[in-house]
Amino acid sequence: MNIYIDFDDCLCETARAFSLLVERLFGKKVPYEDIRFFNLQKTFSLTDAQYEEMMIAGHTAEALLSYEETPGAVDTVNGWIDDGHVISIITGRPYSAYEASRQWLDRHGLERAKLYCFNKYGRDSFIKNSDFSLEPEDYYRMHFDVAIEDSPHAFRFFDHLPDLKVCVVDRPWNHETPLPGPGYTRCGDWATIRRLVEEIGAGR
Repeated sequence: MNIYIDFDDCLCETARAFSLLVERLFGKKVPYEDIRFFNLQKTFSLTDAQYEEMMIAGHTAEALLSYEETPGAVDTVNGWIDDGHVISIITGRPYSAYEASRQWLDRHGLERAKLYCFNKYGRDSFIKNSDFSLEPEDYYRMHFDVAIEDSPHAFRFFDHLPDLKVCVVDRPWNHETPLPGPGYTRCGDWATIRRLVEEIGAGR
């Protein structure tokens, strides 16, 4: 199968790191469990200038390489690769973060996974003047059987794949978001994701 995997908060604990970063930069204490919006500017009540400062600080190589693995992610993904599945990590990070992101994957034993930087969220809501390595026309030519994603804002990029099965990584900012359809399943951990993907594969 062809499997799409988001990077932040699917493979690694980015939001937990940003919670600590915002406290360090601005003295704002917002625990991970209270991150209710995917829009971090809204979650942390930041000005435009503060949001830009946070995003730049959070996307330095040092910061990106420090993010903790989401428990069970690496072993599960490597097991899929061993079984012959094709893994594409489609991140909303800008291309300026590609090298450090690639290093993170390699250091965590995911050298065989492909990595693409795709503008999922719009440049105005991310680091200004960012470049991305995957163009929309190229993305929409790609086919996936399964997707692992945490962001409700990314679900629209699955509309062209009516048979796609989406594992929604359960996070505080998507708890109350209605899932778009029967192909979407909320998953509390990677053990659940692994079982679901096994079931999908067995049913093909």
